[in-house]
Amino acid sequence: MNKLVSGKVCLAASAFFLCIACKSQQGASKNEDLLNKIITVKDVKRVESTLASDDMRGRRTFTPDIDKAADFIAAEFAAAKLDKLPGANSYKQEFALIRATAQSQSAVLDGQSIDNKNILVITTKEQLKITETSGYEKVFIKQGTNLQREARGLLQGKKNLLVLVDESFANSLGNLGRLKNSMFGMDNNLVFVVSNTDPKTFTIEATHEIKEQPLANVVAMIPGKSKKDEYVVFSGHYDHLGVRKPVDGDSIYNGANDDAAGTTAMIMLAKYFKALANNERTILFAAFTAEEIGGFGSRYFSQQLDPEKVVAMFNIEMIGTDSKWGKNSAYITGYEKTDMGTMLQKNLEGSGFTFYPDPYPQQQLFYRSDNATLARLGVPAHTISTSKMDNEPNYHKMSDEVETLDLENMTEIIKAIAISSTSIIAGKETPSRVKVEELR
Repeated sequence: MNKLVSGKVCLAASAFFLCIACKSQQGASKNEDLLNKIITVKDVKRVESTLASDDMRGRRTFTPDIDKAADFIAAEFAAAKLDKLPGANSYKQEFALIRATAQSQSAVLDGQSIDNKNILVITTKEQLKITETSGYEKVFIKQGTNLQREARGLLQGKKNLLVLVDESFANSLGNLGRLKNSMFGMDNNLVFVVSNTDPKTFTIEATHEIKEQPLANVVAMIPGKSKKDEYVVFSGHYDHLGVRKPVDGDSIYNGANDDAAGTTAMIMLAKYFKALANNERTILFAAFTAEEIGGFGSRYFSQQLDPEKVVAMFNIEMIGTDSKWGKNSAYITGYEKTDMGTMLQKNLEGSGFTFYPDPYPQQQLFYRSDNATLARLGVPAHTISTSKMDNEPNYHKMSDEVETLDLENMTEIIKAIAISSTSIIAGKETPSRVKVEELR
């Protein structure tokens, strides 16, 4: 009796697991069918050719041409029925780049005047005057630290600060001037003064000309199911170099590979994951503006997120040409900084596609694209690329046109990115974080 019951149970269990295996295979087959149906060479060519057309005139920041590109991307999001960000009326994430040009400045610490070259004021106010009674917190940047990193960290705070910079940085303070172009509606002030003292009294005054320049990322989302407060980001930048002096009758820098290719990939992935409709984590899709002039779009986007809730970022940059290893391959910048690359490659087993570590470490690519801001906050944020940075003939040239791209291989790369991300999007795996203290 017991043996018979046991045999029935064993037979039932075998049938159950066989059924599960069949469903798993059917699910995988369905996903593959959907992948091949949505991410096609034809549609990749359509999106890529539109973004890199002469009609877009190189998508230069602060021109009507980049606005036209933004409208096209927003229309693609709308056609895919993607969600807008919570509270947003549009897919455009609008903000203003605030440029502050110093007209005059002075500083007196404990009765001693400071040379103008040793003063840097970051503010959005036309007139600023502070003294020891203004409530500014004092911060000290000491010798031997990384001045740029320390300054950027302070800029991300919301406090009014008097930053006393060690005299060993006297010749480097001017390098922080570009931080004045990192202000997005900030209402706090940072005053940097080169001094090895801790002044009891001080008077610092500055006059600036303030100019606001409107910008817009284009952002959409697919809310997650069980882990909607955890985010996976897919991104690419949609700006390029615009129109310049004619050469052989051509004056448009179309930016087909840089980075209409990455933006096209992001749009195709958005359509695929929307149709798949099984993401446990929330997916954000971002087309960044102003990458070519300082990465301002990705900086603003990053400031709107809690970095602890961002579990991964797939930034896609220049995937339209074959990598140094040929077809069906790409590389990941900062591969060694997290286990995300290993995770992605595991999901691609049997596919014939390979993700390699960045072969151009001397070029510091990990810090040169739109992944960098979130990476500096600890997010496993990496750029995927195929660009041969030691020998890419059309990089930042007017010859970067659709005709120079391998659209068939590019389509396969987009599919590989989709497949590689499945376990992260499903909430089954979480990449390790970037160790911020190791970043330079």
